Amino acid sequence: MTLRQLVDHCRTHLESAGVSFGQGTVNALDEAAWLVLWRLGLPLDTDLDDPSRSVSSGDRALVQTLLDQRIQTRQPLAYLTGEAWLQGVPFDVDERAIIPRSLIAEVLAMGWLDEYVPEVNARVMDLCTGNGSLAVLAAMAWPQAMVHGLDLSPQALQVAARNVERHAMGERIELSVSDGFAAAHGRYHLILCNPPYVNQHSMNELPPEFRAEPSLALAGGPDGMDFIRPCLHEAAQWLTPDGALVLEIGHEIDHFERAFPSLTPWWLETSAGDTQVALLRAADLVALS
Repeated sequence: MTLRQLVDHCRTHLESAGVSFGQGTVNALDEAAWLVLWRLGLPLDTDLDDPSRSVSSGDRALVQTLLDQRIQTRQPLAYLTGEAWLQGVPFDVDERAIIPRSLIAEVLAMGWLDEYVPEVNARVMDLCTGNGSLAVLAAMAWPQAMVHGLDLSPQALQVAARNVERHAMGERIELSVSDGFAAAHGRYHLILCNPPYVNQHSMNELPPEFRAEPSLALAGGPDGMDFIRPCLHEAAQWLTPDGALVLEIGHEIDHFERAFPSLTPWWLETSAGDTQVALLRAADLVALS
């Protein structure tokens, strides 16, 4: 059996089982490739069609065991492997923290936020940091910045601390247990926030893979705005006068506009659409404070 045939075998079984994607992969083929390459210890950019790569019966058995576990438990693959990737960067992950997939990572990679981060003494906050992936990516994007990662969950911050250590960012990333902005100090040039924003109806409809993640990181109340409301009302006092807040809201655009009819965000284009990540300047938020 070739590597491609093994990936196709896994893809077919994942599709037939009706498992859900969206936690690091978006379809059965991507998930099958990740599953096979990780289980065999191969780089994720391995050429699946390389004719020199054949798969032994022992390797097939290893892959089949992981495939069966994924299908039977409906656990996200990232939790089974203990690792996830965001913008090509690997992160430790387990059930204590949401699996990294924030669209804000795309915005960072595009360089659209660079103008808000000064060349010296820059301060960036990652509010609701979870496993710390955005904080690490921010520190990588802006070597001149100190990054402050805040999260309500001490358990999630334990995972974040591992990722800070993994990427040798301990001198530049501070992690704090914080209910909203409670542990913030001073002013920040940029605040990144991927908060819990899933509305109650959508929470009730989540497939098993997403219910395996901490509900604290997902559930946003009846309209998805329970965290976002106080966040936007308080953000201005923590931003520099020319600072900005970058906020991910998923598919909650209708609820967001009803909750904040006076706001006119700059919507940032992402692979998931152009109404899921908003940029709000400090001046826009002052009226809410």
